[in-house]
Order: sequence, then C-alpha cells, then structure tokens
Amino acid sequence: MLRNGRARTRWATFAAVATAALLAGAPAVGAAPVPAAAPDPVVAHQVEYFEGPAAEPRHKEVPERVPARIARRGTPVAASPVAALQETGPVSGRLDLVVMGDGYTADQQADFHADARATLDAVFAIEPYASYRGLFNVWLVDAASAESGVSGDPTADVVRNTALSSFFFCEDTERLLCVDTAKVTAYANQAPASDIVFVIANSAKYGGAGYSFSTPPTGATYHGIATMSSDNAQSYLIGAHELGHSIGLLADEYQYAGYGAYPYRSSASANISVTADLGTHKWYRWLGEPDPTGSPVATYEGGDYYETGVYRPTATSLMRTLASTEFNLVGREAMIGGFYAHADAATSTVPSGTRIKATQVLDVRLAPLGGLADLRLTWSVDGKQVTRATGLLSVTPAELGAVRSGQRVTATVTDTTSAVRDPEVRAETVNSLSWRVR
Repeated sequence: MLRNGRARTRWATFAAVATAALLAGAPAVGAAPVPAAAPDPVVAHQVEYFEGPAAEPRHKEVPERVPARIARRGTPVAASPVAALQETGPVSGRLDLVVMGDGYTADQQADFHADARATLDAVFAIEPYASYRGLFNVWLVDAASAESGVSGDPTADVVRNTALSSFFFCEDTERLLCVDTAKVTAYANQAPASDIVFVIANSAKYGGAGYSFSTPPTGATYHGIATMSSDNAQSYLIGAHELGHSIGLLADEYQYAGYGAYPYRSSASANISVTADLGTHKWYRWLGEPDPTGSPVATYEGGDYYETGVYRPTATSLMRTLASTEFNLVGREAMIGGFYAHADAATSTVPSGTRIKATQVLDVRLAPLGGLADLRLTWSVDGKQVTRATGLLSVTPAELGAVRSGQRVTATVTDTTSAVRDPEVRAETVNSLSWRVR
C-alpha cells in the first residue's frame, strides 16, 4: 500500500536522525588493532526508559540478547490465540497495534485481557488518540507464561519463567523493563498485522521501555515496542509517549544537564527547531495559541537532549515529561499526520482501481472518528465534483452521471480538523478511492 511505503520512509528518516542525536557527544574511540578473529557482532538497541512516574526519560543502549540466566528459563514460543479487541477496518487501511502480556499464566489470560483494556482505554483517553482511535485495529495475543510475574520484581535476583523473558534491572537499571525482541516478533507475527507492539508485564512495579527501530527487527513488520507494567497507574503514559515517537515521529523535548549546545543545523522533527525565530517554518502557524499543556505556543529553549541552541513549542508536554499527560498543539498535529500516513479514513468493499458496471453500488465506509476529527466525503466523475452526492456513503456510477465506459468515479475523504494547520499535514489526511466504468 502506498501509504505504508510513505510511512516506512518517515520512520527510517526519523530513526536515523534520532539515533545520531543519541550518540552525539560520545567520546571518540581510538583506533585499535584488528583482531585475528573478530567475535560475532553484538546487536544492541537504543531504548528509552523512565525512572519514575513524573521523571524525564533517559536513554540507554541494551543488548538484543536477554541475559543467559533469564533466557534459559524462558518459555518456548507457542501458537497462541489472537483476539480482536478492536477491528475498525482492513489491515491495509489501519494502524495495527498488537498487545501481548508477559508473566501471565494460561489461567491468567482473562486478567491480561482486562489489563490490556484498561491500559488502552487510558492511552486512548489522551488527545489526539481519543479522536482517532477508529484508525486503529487492536489485536490481543495470548502469550502464556509458565510462571506468574516477571523477572526483577521485586529485586534483581528474582528470575521467572515467562513467555517474553521480560525483566526489570535491565543493564543494572531498576526501572528499565527489557524484553526478548525475538520472542516479541514471534508472537506479534501471529496477529493479522503489526505496526506497533505493546508488552504489558504482570507487575505492580513501575517501569517500562521504548524501543524504536529505523528498520524492523529480523522477521518483524513493527517499528516500535513499548513495555509497561500492568498494575501501576502511571505506566500507560510510557506507551502514550512512545507512540509519539513511532507514529508522530516526534522528538523528545527534554534535555540532559551538561549536553550543552545543539550540534546540528536542522531537525527533521516537527516539534524541534534550531532557531527561535521561526519565520514561516515549523510551528509558526500556532505561535501565541493557548495550549492544552498550560503554556502558550512559543519557542522555549532546550530539547532533543540539548540545553541551548534548540527550541521546543511549549514549556512542557508529554514528550518532555510523564508529569504531563498532554501533547502540545504541535505534537497533536504531527500525530494526526502520522495516523494518516499509516491509515485511511475511507475504505470500501469494492476494491479501488477495479472496473465496475454503471449500476453497481459503491459503498464507502468511514472510520469511526470523533472529537477533533471532521471528515468530509465528496464524489467526482472524471475529476469534476458531483456536489449533490456530498456525504453519501452509497451510490452507483449511474446516479452520479457516469454511464460511459472508461469514466472514472472517485470518492475523496478529507479531514478538515482544526487541529491541523500545516498544508503538508492536511494533504496526509486526504484519501481517495477510484473506479472505472466498464
């Protein structure tokens, strides 16, 4: 699907820039003699974690492989039941979120389902998730563990046999909840599709992690994993924040003490600028607007890990700290663009691009959106709009005046939401379905 191709390009570009930012400032490594026999390369992931419910995030590099003491007790991957918690349209036209639990035994899968629903309801109460939930399919994968609970809970020496080998104290960091990504992939692949994965650990201990990938891991189709605890009231915000990276391609808006001046000439992220004078760039269309985060949209120095020479749109936001539960207006706009880069507001049971009879009924199904969303459906014949058909969900070509062979009938849906001001983002909200009369 063309939209998914664009989405992959957006993900790759953002991830490359983000990784460069994370690695900037690392001490140079001197040249070393080439060993006679090089060891197998150690694959590592850059992950984001949160030291507490109100803490600013941190980053760490973690090895792909789970420590042997945990991995050797891991439950083998098994064929698992998959349930649709929410299915609003075909996988080709939706963002597919796969949710799986770890540390839930076979007898606790009902508990996992309940925890998954509660977590997702909390995430989707945040705008713009709330308004655009209808662009998601949500799949629950039952990953049954041999033991209840996860490793590292409550202390580092606790090891449990679980389906995904998730564990706290990853890389000696208590709140960092890592996971065996190969096992995550094996379970995610049992769902009809996977763009993003949530792993909910059966634990009341606060913690989590965010994995973002420029290209999917081997054998996977998803571009991000967010891990979080099931029974901690604030853990859902980890998932909400991580989707900001994976879907909206948003940068972090916090800075690290001692990082100093921003070393780059530009930023690919919508919410980071290298100049306080926006001119006609970035979020200039939002300047001065009151923001749901509490401060007006302006240019606030510090962000994308650096202290000076870089600017963010608001004093705080969900992309700066989990003490905030709101995206700023700039983040909302980017998220909406990201939703539409992967999903379509309009689908049909009659495949777009096919040739049809003039008397065949064409039905258009609109995603169940609300709140900020404002969908407008129009019909045209050979590029000329048929105004009397505006808003109709079912029509025949003949009723539109298309009766000759070769005439093109098009249904176009545009989201006219006031939460989008950038014309390029607005263009992402438009999708069309076309057919030819035979």
